[in-house]
Amino acid sequence: MAVTKIHDEFKTIELSGGSWHFPPEYAPGSLAEEKILSGDFDFKGKKGSRTRLLRFFPGFITSKPFVHDYWEEVLLIEGDMTVGHDGTGKGGEKFSGLTYAVRPPGAEHGPFMSEGGALLMEIHYYDPA
Repeated sequence: MAVTKIHDEFKTIELSGGSWHFPPEYAPGSLAEEKILSGDFDFKGKKGSRTRLLRFFPGFITSKPFVHDYWEEVLLIEGDMTVGHDGTGKGGEKFSGLTYAVRPPGAEHGPFMSEGGALLMEIHYYDPA
């Protein structure tokens, strides 16, 4: 499998502006945005990889668990995130930065919420063919 990332030395990452946009895998109106740092991720072709920052704003919540067909590594850098609540915000386990998770394809995870907001770094990739 070809590498889909370029050689890119240290550069400043602007957290307050720049190329943040709505993540396509989240429901419209979700209080989330992403900034792609590296990679070319092809959901339809099931190939590639990406590294991104994902930001949850205060009050962010999802109502259903996620399951996807690619690997996911997540570093919660700062803020709070509750994992596995009942879909309405009750229950689950609350985490704060710095915490890490790695999930294989097919692993159910979530729903998620953040009371005060959170900043995460995620790496997504498909198994080599």
